[in-house]
Amino acid sequence: MKLQTKIDIPQLPLNIKPTDKLLFVGSCFATEMACRFESNCFNVTVNPYGTMYNPASVLHTVQKINAYADVAVITLGTNHVYILKETGEIVDNCNKRPSYLFEEKELTVRECADYLCLVISTLKQSNPSCKVVFTVSPIRYQKYGFHESRLSKATLLLAADEVTRMEKDTFYFPSYEIMDDELRDYRFYKPDMLHPSEQAVDYIYECFCKSCLSEESFLFMEEWQPIRQALSHRPFNPEGDEYKQFLAKTKQREEEFRKKWRL
Repeated sequence: MKLQTKIDIPQLPLNIKPTDKLLFVGSCFATEMACRFESNCFNVTVNPYGTMYNPASVLHTVQKINAYADVAVITLGTNHVYILKETGEIVDNCNKRPSYLFEEKELTVRECADYLCLVISTLKQSNPSCKVVFTVSPIRYQKYGFHESRLSKATLLLAADEVTRMEKDTFYFPSYEIMDDELRDYRFYKPDMLHPSEQAVDYIYECFCKSCLSEESFLFMEEWQPIRQALSHRPFNPEGDEYKQFLAKTKQREEEFRKKWRL
């Protein structure tokens, strides 16, 4: 008996290495994924100018940081943008200013694709070998209504598909599809019934790792886990000699680990 629709997840030719510089930009789902890589000792930069939901705002972040990245993961949340009426510019944050100052607009597939192409070209200015992964956030946007939320996701999916077909070293990872098909049960959502639960994000993260990481990175994470667990240990008596010795040995293990992997 088959009780689940499995998503065909491609083996992407990224082969992310432990020393690669990773950039995550986009919705809060980008932050969720990045945190898991950070906890596994990868070199991660995540949303340096805050959470960005639409392709235009993602572009603004990439243009501001001008950062070197070996792999950039772009998580798209919505095609809705807010335009400051006074200047006609798309803003990344309304900063709690009155709503009458802004006009809301939905980007077309063509507009989204154009912004994403500019994201790629901007990243490649710093590193011509940068590989870019687009994914659509599985978070549902109740604000627009659930039908409109799906239309928004569909626009992003079409734009990402178009760009990944055109641009070299650019790929798509099916986060949205995994949540929508494999995890189509409310037990995989947080109590708000909109955001994926920790278990769901962990599952998508594991799928991403299997699709994108090198064998070397899996060995790296396996070696790091006991050190990470030791560092997060909460002692009953933090001032005791026994714990101080334990902590000193753990710090030494961490130093040796970083030296071995050239971190």
